[in-house]
Amino acid sequence: MKRKSSMTFKTAAAACLILAASPLVSAAQTSQPTESATLSYADLADLADAAPLVAVARIRSIIALPEKAAQNVPTGQKRVYVEAEIQSLIRGEGGISPRVRYLYDATLTARGKLPKLKKAQVILFARPAARPGEIQLVARDALIFATPSDIQQVKAILSELVATKAPPRILGIGDAFHVAGTVAGEGETQIFLRTATGDPVSLSILRRPGQDPRWAVALGEIVDEAARPPASGSLLWYRLACSLPATLPMSSVKALAPIDAEQARADYAFVIQSLGNCGRTRTAG
Repeated sequence: MKRKSSMTFKTAAAACLILAASPLVSAAQTSQPTESATLSYADLADLADAAPLVAVARIRSIIALPEKAAQNVPTGQKRVYVEAEIQSLIRGEGGISPRVRYLYDATLTARGKLPKLKKAQVILFARPAARPGEIQLVARDALIFATPSDIQQVKAILSELVATKAPPRILGIGDAFHVAGTVAGEGETQIFLRTATGDPVSLSILRRPGQDPRWAVALGEIVDEAARPPASGSLLWYRLACSLPATLPMSSVKALAPIDAEQARADYAFVIQSLGNCGRTRTAG
């Protein structure tokens, strides 16, 4: 037992040396691995979109750090030094070390003990750190328990994210236009969105007498009248549902006549209602 304690102390001391000079200390993560069943499509997409490295790993060892080496740890948590063995790399152009190290603030059990994380298979959403083999999780909860279905869903999301024609991040709303038809109840609204890439994205809402209103999104200059709203749980739906504001900004309709501006706002509200709730459940940043 004494020999084992000595080995643990030496390893913890080595971890403390890494802490002293590594940016890992500023990225210590707070929480336990999240049960993926509690995460929505939007939650997983948020993590995947922010992570240049996504990997499936198995935790090999966890060493609790002395309080002097772990500052600003939330109450009820303990900072640990984790070593994990990479089982498969899902995303990462520069590759990743077969074994990785990172800091993690684990939530203690009701008895004040560390949770049993050793040998757990997890999905890591991370970025490279200063030294080879070191990583930083992109968020406090960017480590989830992995099951085959979880891995497949994350792979599917990443495939959409890196596709050639992947929908860009939505930054906000640009100008809106409305053209009334020749008969009462007929009209079309077009709303342009601002994107991270500068690529054109627009919403079109068409109303005709005696018909339900229809809307579509265009990823380009040409609007396809046969297009349909994006399916819930797709990347395009996520980009819109999780990024668009609840109401059309006044700045988007400032050039419109009052009656056209009112209709544009109503049409935008119809789109938001159709998209539904984004479904985010995470509170960690």
